[in-house]
Amino acid sequence: MFAAHVTVTVVAAFFTGSAAVTYLIGHDYPKAQADMKRVPRSWVPVLGLLLAAGSLGLVAGFFVPLLGTLAAAGLVLYFVGALVAHLRVGSRQLVGWAVFFSTVLAALAVNLAYHW
Repeated sequence: MFAAHVTVTVVAAFFTGSAAVTYLIGHDYPKAQADMKRVPRSWVPVLGLLLAAGSLGLVAGFFVPLLGTLAAAGLVLYFVGALVAHLRVGSRQLVGWAVFFSTVLAALAVNLAYHW
């Protein structure tokens, strides 16, 4: 169970950390996504910070298990919000969302199974 916990958590932290970097460096893709979902561009850095905090929280969870659990739960809620943003504008491009959501959901599941 330890190997699954470490593997899934590291993959989820890498995915969300990579997304955070694209949001924080001002890449065009997050801006285009914000425009498509009718989210103000001023939210893009805030969303990037939330992703970065979640990614760091997942890694910190190796040392403080409750922090990892809370970070994973927060990321699950973040991606539920992303789904709502997609559906609100009628977007059916959900493959990327599904990959991120399933990864952070798996991180939450293995975190709960391993620590609690």
